[in-house]
Amino acid sequence: MRFESIVAWRFLREGGLQTVLIVVGAALGISFIVFITGFMGELQRDIVQRTLGVQPHVTIKPLEEIARPLRREGDPADAAQVLSEVQPRGQRLRSVDQWQAAVARLRENAEVRAISPLAAGPGLVTRGDSNKSLTIVGIVAEPYAAVTRLDQKLVAGRLKVDPGDVLLGRDLAEDLGVGIGDTVRLSTPSSTGDTYRVRGIFDLGAKNLNQLYAYVGLPTAQALHALPGGVTSIEVTVTDLWEAERVAADLSRSVPHLVESWIHTNRQLMVALSNQTLMTRMIRFTFGLVVAIGVASVLMVAVVQKTREIGILRAMGTSRGRVLRVFLLQGALIGLIGSVLGCAVGYTLARIMSGLLTSADGSRLFNAHVDLPLYLYTMLGAIALGVVAAWLPARRAARLDPAQAIRM
Repeated sequence: MRFESIVAWRFLREGGLQTVLIVVGAALGISFIVFITGFMGELQRDIVQRTLGVQPHVTIKPLEEIARPLRREGDPADAAQVLSEVQPRGQRLRSVDQWQAAVARLRENAEVRAISPLAAGPGLVTRGDSNKSLTIVGIVAEPYAAVTRLDQKLVAGRLKVDPGDVLLGRDLAEDLGVGIGDTVRLSTPSSTGDTYRVRGIFDLGAKNLNQLYAYVGLPTAQALHALPGGVTSIEVTVTDLWEAERVAADLSRSVPHLVESWIHTNRQLMVALSNQTLMTRMIRFTFGLVVAIGVASVLMVAVVQKTREIGILRAMGTSRGRVLRVFLLQGALIGLIGSVLGCAVGYTLARIMSGLLTSADGSRLFNAHVDLPLYLYTMLGAIALGVVAAWLPARRAARLDPAQAIRM
């Protein structure tokens, strides 16, 4: 391939401005592909994290209680007949059966990153004449923070849920008129409750979520909800949140409980993200097609311009296969140079946009970083695209008759 490489590089250099323009065009197209791929991936991840709030990737709960159909009484001949109407059974607050054993089995899964058992149920928070209905959640601080990142959502106080401590949402604290160190009363349908000191205030990014939850220690919640030693769910974080549905299916085969992923419980969000991904792929395909057409057009022109040179090479004994490889190498070189420049420009654009795009709280929507697999696959794809785009011009060059090419 040494001969083909020398000729291909010489033809590109002699192309001058024409070569520069096609390389720049390829670089711009590839840079946009790199930018849109990285940007949309990070943006989707940020949207999911903000939308889910403190929702885990996978949740394990007790199986729903069902009402079994009753058989008719009386005549033995009718014993096989089943009553046609069955009233659905109301679901009560209950513990995950043998949850400690379930946690032990979850730890054996390599894709499970963090596990947090919790006890949650309805309750009432009271401060003076103000009272609000909410969900009282009992947690163990460190495991729960590892699953939901609640520690990063604190705006005041500490993530501490010792006996007598409670964490409230910012909007709920404002409605009750309390701050760090103040006391509120928590009660549930099964307990008259007690007073608790506000140890921390969190902000989940949505007013309804900030008014919905109050966090206490797990033993405290077990006492409030009359669940001695029990937990109502086990929350899990997996290594890849986009694989949560598959991991949930795997876990459901190892634990005899109801296992749901965030993908299952947020169908509408996933439909929106899927449509967004489809549009991103269409945009990437369009830009790739434009780059391929540009490369093919330039190489077609190059074949016409280099007809005499090709004829001379063929007359000197250069085979059709070598001429074919010369132009395929030109396409590959254009793809390689364009991809290197495109990756650099795409990363620079991502750095600029990451500083300009911010969320409502002033934080960045996404952070630009060097994604080596993305850049590697982009370079390989660009080289392959250049070779494919050069195929027709290369075939035309290889089929030229030497005698006719020299006379042209």
